[in-house]
Amino acid sequence: MKKSDCLIKKAAALLFTVAVAAVSLAGCGDTLGKETEAYSREESLKEIDAYWNEIKPSYVQAPLDIYDDADESVTLADISTFPIVVEGKGQIDIEVAAATEMSSKAPDDWMVEAAEKFNSKRNQVGGKTVSVSVRKITSGEAVTYMEDGGYRPDVFAPSNSAWGDMLEAKGFKKVTLAERVAGNTAGILMEKNTYETFKSKYGDVTVDKVLEASLAGDLTFAYTNPYTSSTGLNILAAMLKAFDPADPLSDAAAGKLLDYQKQSPPVAYTTSVLREQAAKGIIKAMVMEEQAYRNTPELKSYVYTPAGIRHDHPLYTFDYVDSEKQEAAKLFTEFLKSSDMQNLATKKGFNLHDDYKTQDPGLDGAGWISAQKIWKASKDGGRPIIAVFVSDVSGSMDGLPINSLKESLNSASKYIGSDNYIGLVSYNDRVYIDLPIEQFDATQRAYFSGAVKQLTASGGTATYDAVLVGLKLIEDKMEEVPDAKPMLFVLSDGDANRGVNLDRTTKIVGGLDVPVYSIGYNLSGGSAEDQLRKLSSVNEAALINAGSDDIVNQLRNLFNVQL
Repeated sequence: MKKSDCLIKKAAALLFTVAVAAVSLAGCGDTLGKETEAYSREESLKEIDAYWNEIKPSYVQAPLDIYDDADESVTLADISTFPIVVEGKGQIDIEVAAATEMSSKAPDDWMVEAAEKFNSKRNQVGGKTVSVSVRKITSGEAVTYMEDGGYRPDVFAPSNSAWGDMLEAKGFKKVTLAERVAGNTAGILMEKNTYETFKSKYGDVTVDKVLEASLAGDLTFAYTNPYTSSTGLNILAAMLKAFDPADPLSDAAAGKLLDYQKQSPPVAYTTSVLREQAAKGIIKAMVMEEQAYRNTPELKSYVYTPAGIRHDHPLYTFDYVDSEKQEAAKLFTEFLKSSDMQNLATKKGFNLHDDYKTQDPGLDGAGWISAQKIWKASKDGGRPIIAVFVSDVSGSMDGLPINSLKESLNSASKYIGSDNYIGLVSYNDRVYIDLPIEQFDATQRAYFSGAVKQLTASGGTATYDAVLVGLKLIEDKMEEVPDAKPMLFVLSDGDANRGVNLDRTTKIVGGLDVPVYSIGYNLSGGSAEDQLRKLSSVNEAALINAGSDDIVNQLRNLFNVQL
């Protein structure tokens, strides 16, 4: 493995999987307050002006990195960042790329249990023992790695058929082993009171009526990233179909999606993130797979309504797979379809709503890809993002953390749209403006790359001084671009031990209403984690404890969703 890959794998995940905003049903008597009492906006602006004069940040000249030629393939971490959860030992071993709702921990482990039972039988093909290895990976990531990363699983088990159609459109010749191995649906989940209020005004829950309520200001509806989430992709297509039943990919449908995005909450990375937020009572209306809903007791007060296409987990192999492995794949498919394995699937929350018929949006593989592109162009509602990355360069970040931060941030920045405005601040005992905020065109990208590459770690940790400097830069740029959406990202590995205190900072953050996303390195439940969580909770942003291996993927997916 390359040294750079090792740095990435061993480093903590730099940024969060998702920026899920708190959402509520407007007009139904349910709002979510901030955890910290905030200053008024006027008071906050006066505070950051005063602190700016005390902190006296230093400007650092960023070099123009004209040699930054990393392509998008660099933003893919090694496929091993998606773990093998069952390892086969047979003479013929087939690898199955399996959707996470059946390759994770119980109760989302149907494929794991099934593969282990299959392996214990020691089936044979041509006198050779057969086994199955299972890789846990989202359907969207599997498609990305197959197209851009050279990944070649023997069998693909996505959540729904859209991903298989997309692979075919990308030039892969698939062989369908089964149209269904574990029945499931995706749909709309509403908190019970929200559901009753909605139904009294709009009638039955359908995608078009949810959109109508959202556009009328009666409902805020959260959905997931259609590049990684099967449910997000499914509901996106259903939304486009509702906007234009005759042609979901028309300019009219795209325009209506743009209007919708202007008032919708930020898109979440995966359905599991929404499930966690809903379980906390934060989200009242969202997309969800039925199996995930059934397996989350905290969601008993929510009402589920299926929508879009079915999620029946088809099974595919490909023409690049040799004949022995294809025969082994057929054996495994028949095993999955056996009554014992189907009963197990039912126990795991699958095979419900078998009477539900797919609501076909009429898209082929190229159409699903086009739907993603329409979403990508409209996800910010036509509003650019103004963002500052606030990076901890104190002594504890020296070595592996700072090297990983630099390499990964620059690689994944390829996904930041050129219509956004990006700046960089770093800090130790002091605060440094490494790159003032400007539009992220080719020149700003080159300066950003140069600024990141020259970061070095030493000294103390004045986290909240740097947060206030970042906020000041954002507020000043907002005067030039008043319709933009502000965001602040804080990357740190420890307690602040210099400068402004947390309580004063959170009051200012609350008054300015800027989401602050915290990325903590190697946190272990101590005061550093508590501080960063409090900072991010002010405006319902997120804290990610950077403890996973897929730092590059986290950044890539974050930027796909947010920037």
